[in-house]
Amino acid sequence: MRGVQRGGQRCVTDTISSEDGRHLASGRQRGRSNPDDADWSDAPARGAWRDLYARGLSLTDALALGAAVVIAEFARFGTDVSATTPGPLRLSYATLGVIIAAVWWLMLTLGKTRDARILGEGAAEYRLVIRTTVLLFGWVAIASVMLKFDMSRGYLGVAFPVGLGLLLVSRKLWRVWLHYGRAKGRNMSRVLVIGGIESAMHTARMLQQAPTSGMAVSGVWIPDRQVRSNEWLEIPGGLIPVLGTHQTIRDALSFTGADAVIVTDTEHLGPAGLRSLAWDLEAADVEVDLLVSPNVVDVSGPRIHLRAVANMPFIQLEEPQYAGAAKLGKIVFDKTVSLIALFVLSPLLLCVAVSVKVTSPGPVIYRSTRVGVGGEPFEMLKFRTMISDADLHVTSLAALNDGSGPLFKMRNDPRVTSVGHHLRRFSIDELPQLFNVLKGEMSLVGPRPPLPAEVAEYEGHASKRLLVRQGITGLWQVSGRSDLTWDETVRLDLDYVENWSMLRDLQIIWRTLRAVVKSEGAY
Repeated sequence: MRGVQRGGQRCVTDTISSEDGRHLASGRQRGRSNPDDADWSDAPARGAWRDLYARGLSLTDALALGAAVVIAEFARFGTDVSATTPGPLRLSYATLGVIIAAVWWLMLTLGKTRDARILGEGAAEYRLVIRTTVLLFGWVAIASVMLKFDMSRGYLGVAFPVGLGLLLVSRKLWRVWLHYGRAKGRNMSRVLVIGGIESAMHTARMLQQAPTSGMAVSGVWIPDRQVRSNEWLEIPGGLIPVLGTHQTIRDALSFTGADAVIVTDTEHLGPAGLRSLAWDLEAADVEVDLLVSPNVVDVSGPRIHLRAVANMPFIQLEEPQYAGAAKLGKIVFDKTVSLIALFVLSPLLLCVAVSVKVTSPGPVIYRSTRVGVGGEPFEMLKFRTMISDADLHVTSLAALNDGSGPLFKMRNDPRVTSVGHHLRRFSIDELPQLFNVLKGEMSLVGPRPPLPAEVAEYEGHASKRLLVRQGITGLWQVSGRSDLTWDETVRLDLDYVENWSMLRDLQIIWRTLRAVVKSEGAY
């Protein structure tokens, strides 16, 4: 098998046979080495899991709403099934519950809360469910006043909160099931990338690192370049077929089994190419999602705005949000939560301090010089988890470094004490940093506190990490912890600095608690 470098990426240009023993990244059968020889009729049914998922949501939505009105009637009237609404239009609350549940279910359908485009990722699904519920509650209130149709406030006061809670819980459980299947390679959408090799490789890797997104690149189509029939793009875990001018968009979709198209480089299509592509997809008579990548990396949704200028769509990026991380609201939140945490955890802190002291000689607290906001050094506090002279052994252990860049990490560090191993596993050794937060040297959430030696090796935009206070936790903590490479750590920290928001801080704190409980990437 011969490899060819294209733009820094590896393409395999020899024929792949079924005896090669390597699976295609698309998950389709092996042995199809030539797209021109493919049988286009054997493409798998696209999006079958979506229909199953939507039907499942419809059923559980109905069950949740039915349970909500039953609970509301029981809470308000007990076992009295004869209760009716007052006034000229008398309805039993059982009948009224059926009507409310049916209208509620219908509004969830009309509100596109089960649209495949919002399922499985992000908060859009939950927002739509909440908005639909609030809208229905408002309509019921207005209708009862206008029609003089009096209903029990207690009944409505139970039905809507309980119904909303059950809906959100059932949606969350479905999402957990979906993510579990995607982690096993199921319930995935196959993606055909239209663009160059380099952008295709980047897209494939990003999607591969986020399996819960439900997308995996199954092919690359370069519509303005001739491609050999046996050319493949090599990524970790498989090969991606590369197609060119010898194939039409229908051929490319059929060969790759794709049910989604991502355009990463519009110049390969020409000025009017995107419009033609949309028409070609319509003519192909297959249901395919069309997405256009703006090649904007690590920019969160609130900073992205779509603008139409001269009948052309543009993406406007707002300025980085790091200034907000220094606002009074975040400072007050940090110090308040830290003070409460220290009070609640004081018995645990005392037990840990005693355990560290009696199991190994040396101080209880390890003071590490770190570089804080604006490049100012400070002493970061941690429970000591290593032997007292651990820093003197770094040079002798350098050859065993499992970290990357200026980071020094060892999975089985001989300097770690028996107690220290357990403290690190659940990040208990980090708790004294709550005192750093109270002193204003750190934040609860922020970039990873760097060593002076790391800062000395900063290149490019890495120094932007010092624009905000370093955190006890951050995106790096909930995205792999010690398993991350140096470049990934820098990228995540810059992502946090540029896209800071208070809501994101709360999300990171919640994800941190989950990561700590699972001991993910801790050593």
